[in-house]
Amino acid sequence: MKKSQVYTKTGDKGLTSLIGGTRVEKHHFRLEAYGTVDELNAHIGMIRSYNVDEASQKALIRIQNMLFTIGSYLATDESVSDLRMHLKTDEAEIEFMELEMDRMENALPPLRNFVLPGGHPALAQCHIARTVCRRAERRVIVMASKVVVDEWVIRYLNRLSDYLFVLSRHLSNYFNVNEIPWVSGL
Repeated sequence: MKKSQVYTKTGDKGLTSLIGGTRVEKHHFRLEAYGTVDELNAHIGMIRSYNVDEASQKALIRIQNMLFTIGSYLATDESVSDLRMHLKTDEAEIEFMELEMDRMENALPPLRNFVLPGGHPALAQCHIARTVCRRAERRVIVMASKVVVDEWVIRYLNRLSDYLFVLSRHLSNYFNVNEIPWVSGL
């Protein structure tokens, strides 16, 4: 019987390997960064599990692929591997999200209040993903204070959190669900 490639037992004592082979503790700042990006990717997959429009499905798949690239970038110890140099981080990916936000916002009423997450599971999931994205951004900023991180990664995550907010508004419209404005002082 062939042994599964999923379990290696090499992490059983709280250590894991970065790309390049460097062993670090599982609470290492790199793992916090790329682990949170991985968590974000899973939440975006959950958004896709709802019956969202085709343009959003395609955009989310493109974003998920980019998040895998970012995770690989963050997991690479550049002192022992040149993988980072071969990963495509392109300004066009940020521009793509900006164009998607413009497209979605053109069909929406102007935002006049903060809105409360909820109203439909897909909308709530967008807000969960947005907050995880903000945490991923913070974890990457911590990482950037210790090792070199291309500022593109931080910009991408910052723009992605904006995209997820606009997507929640778009899906509110798509699912014909009223946005619930935040009312201060209740």
